[in-house]
Amino acid sequence: MNLSSLLARRIAAKGPIRIGLIGAGKFGSMVLAQAQRIEGLHVVAVADLDVGKARASLDRVGWPAERYAAKSLSDAAKTGSTCVLADAAELLAFPEIECVIEATGHPIAGVRHALAAIESRKHIVMVNVEADVLCGPLLAERARAKGVVYSMAYGDQPAIICELVDWVRACGFELIAAGKGMNFEPRYRYSTPDTVWRFFGWSDEEVARGDFNPKMYNSFTDGTKAAIEMAAVANAAGLDCPDDGLAFPPAGVHDLAKVFRPVADGGRLARSGLVDIAASQEPDGREVLNNIRYGVFVTFKARDEYARACFAQYGLLTDPSGWYGSMWRPFHLIGLETSVSVLSATLRGEATGAPLQFRGDAVATAKRDLAAGDVLDGEGGFAVWAKAIPAAASLALRGLPIGLAHNVKLKRPVAKDCVVSFDDVQLDRDLDVVALRREMERFAPADLPEIRQPRDAAKILRQA
Repeated sequence: MNLSSLLARRIAAKGPIRIGLIGAGKFGSMVLAQAQRIEGLHVVAVADLDVGKARASLDRVGWPAERYAAKSLSDAAKTGSTCVLADAAELLAFPEIECVIEATGHPIAGVRHALAAIESRKHIVMVNVEADVLCGPLLAERARAKGVVYSMAYGDQPAIICELVDWVRACGFELIAAGKGMNFEPRYRYSTPDTVWRFFGWSDEEVARGDFNPKMYNSFTDGTKAAIEMAAVANAAGLDCPDDGLAFPPAGVHDLAKVFRPVADGGRLARSGLVDIAASQEPDGREVLNNIRYGVFVTFKARDEYARACFAQYGLLTDPSGWYGSMWRPFHLIGLETSVSVLSATLRGEATGAPLQFRGDAVATAKRDLAAGDVLDGEGGFAVWAKAIPAAASLALRGLPIGLAHNVKLKRPVAKDCVVSFDDVQLDRDLDVVALRREMERFAPADLPEIRQPRDAAKILRQA
């Protein structure tokens, strides 16, 4: 509630907060658009492999050219301007930068950047959910050991979901489910970069006129991004992924509490304490009334008759029984809001969401029958989609995280809709991150469901 006043005190006492941004894509551009409007935030450096793209992003969001013309980091720090770099390592090593925003979207690079930031005792705001779901609990522990903050990025849906989860628990209600809205139909699952624009209804001419990344858009379309984000929420909020992956039940605002409650009480959840998606479309493509395509939600339950009566008295949207209610936020503004994470980390020493356990995983799953020798092309590609499953199932299956499924060759066939395992692939690169991932797996809590035997895991991962 008081970040702006804390920032004013900080400016008076020590001057501006100095930050570095890695990745100048859409999210990074949105961060820059608002950073220039916030007195007391000094973007010392922007690092991107494509320096021209970074400069174009700064220009696009209205930065005068003289503001990002610094020749060195030292010059930028002294003059209050910004240095544009190709080498993120230089940014990460610069001692005067206090907080790093990692917005590359590349899981391997993101893990390495986070480690370097932590070793340099810099707070890290991890826009890169792909890296977070790959190694997040380990990165968060290492940050704590160094006395810095590892944080999800406010404005992105996982952090905003965590905020709602905290609200439920701080109020003393029973948390039932948490998730987000998105447009999804079952046929989207097998979309590829070649077919994705059909699902957006865009013509070839419209695509040609824009600066669109088909793999990125396809990651949203085929459900991979949803799996990554919901696994990250599970790890941060102490929730679980559904046993057989996200179900994407269609639901609008008035039906959230009815749909996202246990089956035993008439809902669609196998049990309480799960993450899932409120689809904004019916399986046949019809639009769901009052959907929350761009929003997030939680459902919760009154613990006694008195609270249940208060739900009715104060107009809470509930299920027919009145016991289950919902809270939602209809939008998220991604990078336009990420300054909240920067200020929270640097001024309060608090994360806007951080992984604590390994409870959920996003594992590579075949889009088609794959043959030995085929090369996986990662998130949003032609070969695999990501399935959000419990960590126990992932461990039992030796599931290959989607973050390690890029440019990896199969050693044996994998049938369509089957999870790809570590045993199915030849891993001969990025072995440092593979080792970190293995170390991260020790964060699986002891109270995970007892499904560690492969035959049990296979039973709960029945094929669609």
